[in-house]
Amino acid sequence: MVIQKATIAAAFFLLILTTAVAQTSQRDSLEHLLGTNLSDSVRLRTQIKLSNLYQFHDYDRSLSHAQEAVAQAERMGQYWALAESYRNLAYIYTLNGDYSTALKYDNIALQNANASGDSASITASYSYLGNDYYDIGEYDDAYFYFTQSYRLARATNDSLNMAIALHNVGRVFKELQEYDRALNHFALSLKMSNQIGDKPGLPYYYDEFGDVMMRKGNYDSALTALSKALTLINELNLGELKPKTFSKIASSYLYKKDFEKAFAYYDSTQRLYEKTNNQYGKAEVCLGRGIVFLEQDEYDDAERLIEEGLSIARRLNARVLEIECYRYLHTIWEKRGDFRRALDYFKRYKTLEDSLFSQEVLHKLYRDQIRYETEARDMEIAALSQIDARQKDALKREEFIRNILAVVFGLCMLLLITVYRSGQRRKEINKLLVKHQKEMETRSEELERLNQVKDKFFSIISHDLRSPINALSGILDVMARGGLSQAEFAEHTKELRIRFNHTRTLLNNLLDWTLLQMDKLSLQAARIDLSKIIDENIQLLASLNAKQITLINNVREEAIAFADSNTINLVIRNLITNAIKFTNDGGTVIIDAKDEGGHWLVSVQDNGIGISPEVQQMLFDKTSPYTTRGTANEKGTGLGLILCKEFVEKNGGKIWVESTLGKGSTFWVTIPKPNL
Repeated sequence: MVIQKATIAAAFFLLILTTAVAQTSQRDSLEHLLGTNLSDSVRLRTQIKLSNLYQFHDYDRSLSHAQEAVAQAERMGQYWALAESYRNLAYIYTLNGDYSTALKYDNIALQNANASGDSASITASYSYLGNDYYDIGEYDDAYFYFTQSYRLARATNDSLNMAIALHNVGRVFKELQEYDRALNHFALSLKMSNQIGDKPGLPYYYDEFGDVMMRKGNYDSALTALSKALTLINELNLGELKPKTFSKIASSYLYKKDFEKAFAYYDSTQRLYEKTNNQYGKAEVCLGRGIVFLEQDEYDDAERLIEEGLSIARRLNARVLEIECYRYLHTIWEKRGDFRRALDYFKRYKTLEDSLFSQEVLHKLYRDQIRYETEARDMEIAALSQIDARQKDALKREEFIRNILAVVFGLCMLLLITVYRSGQRRKEINKLLVKHQKEMETRSEELERLNQVKDKFFSIISHDLRSPINALSGILDVMARGGLSQAEFAEHTKELRIRFNHTRTLLNNLLDWTLLQMDKLSLQAARIDLSKIIDENIQLLASLNAKQITLINNVREEAIAFADSNTINLVIRNLITNAIKFTNDGGTVIIDAKDEGGHWLVSVQDNGIGISPEVQQMLFDKTSPYTTRGTANEKGTGLGLILCKEFVEKNGGKIWVESTLGKGSTFWVTIPKPNL
């Protein structure tokens, strides 16, 4: 048995040595080839090939050849060359862990791929961009580009890229903890890879399957799958995947409390990342090793390593990794008994997590997912429509034949008349069936719309209620441990009050929006004192406003409108709130109303940051609510302005915006006057 193991080890070493010698010989041959007279396209592809061969042996030379390939493509001035060379350069930066730079070059590659019109190049660029966004934690954008890659691959019958795209979509679902959907995508991707003979598909499947098992707590199953992945990685020489698999194996042993093996695999991971100078990988290893020390109550070593990983994560803008570092630093200081520092890290962790997994991100991902699934249904409908069209063509041919037979065979007229009447009856039946089908489709669309309203409603509530409640829970936990003084508690209570005021406004908007979508909101027009309503809102918002902003009511007392008071009150409050949100401290918001004959023209003017023309086009679009943070990092849902538009229009008025970046915005609203 010992001799057999030694023989296998020797054979494995010989295989690696033979592969290394072959690669060295190939690199030398290509380096020599560059010194000869080559055509532009051959020189470009030679530079890219050399860049790939040096990836895991000499990173600097790999990067140098990638940059020379870009320079060669720029000289050629051809779109396909620019797309291919920039994609290769972006991939080299990915190996280095510099995902932000990789994202920049992959965007350039996509622009050139689109200009070239090459569907294969566009598909590859979508996939590369999706991986960049996935690596930096922007899962909504990653999902968008992965599904775009899948759509284009499917349209061109590109099975390999379809399999890759399905695998990548599964990775997004894995990060969102939708493990069953993730596994379904991985299995479907593997099936397609097996059908086309794509060997790398199997190790990638085992790598992700093992990761899912680890996250679900099935560590033995995870290690079995990851070991299979590692064996196949060595056989296929998949250098990019190897350190990632090592890292997952190390994490599995960490959770099994086998710290010695965890350290050993983290060491192996670090050596592999050092070959490509992968800063993100180094930060990931620092975090993993720090967690091992934390589990062994060695807080000083744990803090040192996690702080080192946090420093790298900040530099790379790796926000998912940064969140994990804050979370474990919170745990370290909590175990040390320093609750003030623990609370500080907890707040950083929750703030960054809320910004990364915000409702806007989840809504965008939800819309992309619905669009992706809807397109799949549209393809099925298109296929059915083609069948129906062929059936209609067949009916037309039958009718033509019947008419010919009627002329030629006069003796069969009675039979032909009978057949014709039968055809007419079938047409009437078909019309009834089509009418019934349209009614069913209309009902189905209405039910789906109501279901989407329900889903969006609960999605937003579940996220935005969690933030103030988590913050309150954290403060109460620290108080229970005696970690906050009365003065500190008062300060944090002020912060909680602001969060709850935001949540109250959110709930009011959501409830009104939901009633409006379900046609449950009835409007009662009556005489309205506009000046009084504006004064009441100014008093309310001034007490809740944390910024020093002057609110001025220039509306005359005789400004009497005729509309529903509740909805107009909500419109004015939302417009003033929106003006406050995007105005800096010390700014001014002026509310005025002009007599325009049959209606009042109400204006809400601020001297804030202004709105770009592109964003102005999106403000009132109810299909995709747009929102961004205010000057004091205030959050919103994008529903406020949509509510304003719908309520103003239901009261017989109009709403629009005029704005200049850096100078401020003015929202205009028309409200009817009473009939004399």
